[in-house]
Amino acid sequence: MSGMRKRQDPRLGVCPGCLAAPLNRRDMLKRTANGFGLLALSALMARKSYAGLTPTVAPLPQLPVKAKSVIFCFMDGGVSHIESFDPKPKLDALDGKDVRISKKENPLRAGLRQWLGSRWKFRQHGESGIPVSELFPHMAQCVDDLAVIRSMQGDFPLHSRGNLLLHTGRSLAGHPSLGSWVNYGLGSENQNLPGFVVLHNGMNIPSGLDNFTSGYLPASYQATLVRTEGTAIDNLAAADARLQRAKLDFLQEQDKEFSRTQGSVDAVDSAIENYELAYRMQSLVPDVLDLSRESETTRKLYGIDSSDVYKSRYGIQCLRARRLVEVGVRFVEVTCPMLFGNTGTWDQHGNLKKGHERNAFVVDQGIAALLKDLKARGLLEETLVVWSGEFGRTPHSVGKDGRDHHPYGFSLWMAGAGIRGGIVHGETDEMGMRAVDKVTTFHDLHATILHLLGLNHEKLTYRHAGRDFSLTDVHGQLIHDILT
Repeated sequence: MSGMRKRQDPRLGVCPGCLAAPLNRRDMLKRTANGFGLLALSALMARKSYAGLTPTVAPLPQLPVKAKSVIFCFMDGGVSHIESFDPKPKLDALDGKDVRISKKENPLRAGLRQWLGSRWKFRQHGESGIPVSELFPHMAQCVDDLAVIRSMQGDFPLHSRGNLLLHTGRSLAGHPSLGSWVNYGLGSENQNLPGFVVLHNGMNIPSGLDNFTSGYLPASYQATLVRTEGTAIDNLAAADARLQRAKLDFLQEQDKEFSRTQGSVDAVDSAIENYELAYRMQSLVPDVLDLSRESETTRKLYGIDSSDVYKSRYGIQCLRARRLVEVGVRFVEVTCPMLFGNTGTWDQHGNLKKGHERNAFVVDQGIAALLKDLKARGLLEETLVVWSGEFGRTPHSVGKDGRDHHPYGFSLWMAGAGIRGGIVHGETDEMGMRAVDKVTTFHDLHATILHLLGLNHEKLTYRHAGRDFSLTDVHGQLIHDILT
């Protein structure tokens, strides 16, 4: 009998004799080692940072990495540089005097105007002694962490085109946002969260969602919008888990079948990815956005306890920004609440004193709290914080309490990872009309942000319509003076 072949059990398809000899642990590991390795590899290959699965995948960081993430505090509408970080004593002395503005100086506001001095006083702060307007008492406390750029220069005195230039490096819609480029270049450190998040309190920004689009990059790199009021993200609350999983599997099977018949289609592939990401987000996003676990001290720091609903909401979004970068989101943008008009919160052609005062009251404490909180937790060393609008405001006016759009010289600041704090870069002329020293552009800003993230702005490209596109196109120089 020992020489006879053992009969197989037709029901099992295996030899009955083999069932009587179970594997010990050592034999089991020998036989399955390759399988375990392939299982781990399949998970890694599913992450774009490890796999060159498609031509859309960007390279890994090409430079030393200073920043892991970016928080962009967007001051839509245009903050007056003359009322924030660029004092002009001579302009103050000429307050109310007539001046004739040529078309070359300001093509949209040429004619007889009056010089308008700052409505607020400046005082020096910190060890650096950088002057800050009394309009921003909380940010003034953080001045030694700021690199103030006074010589920024834009191309357009129009909100829509200025916003697009700031966000996409182009003045026309259809190009990827800065956050999308960062998401494309690096991806999210947390596979259960998106790489690019926009925190908002209502969308009143000219050119709107075009500021946050992925453009011709795959749709999976566009922004995820998170609101303060009500449900933070539509359809975020999970239904019955088994039913939802079954629905998702069905949708994926339909999409994959369509993709097989049509070839690779970005919209379909992105939809499949977004379904999966949304499913994973349901377990993590509610916890990240829930601030009930924060201490009362932290909530007070951000002004969340304020009786002013807009100040409270803005503080909530600033605190959420910290929590998001803390768990690995690469790029977070915080927009201003909808306080005035539909052309941007800071767009005060009239009622400048009332409008800027109100806006500053709403955002100042939350932004300063964000800087302080990041620093206290050791996160500011790896998080880049940027504060800017699409342009500044004119040093002259048609009345006594308003300023027009002014892209020819204005201020912004950067702080955190890789930034030298307590310095001023560049300057405008004595009236605040034009940038005259170390003139800086949004392309330079974008190049510097990518550099701090470890990405070369000239090499981070995407092929579209027969050419390689980049965020900075053929422009952009690093702002070396502000880098550590």
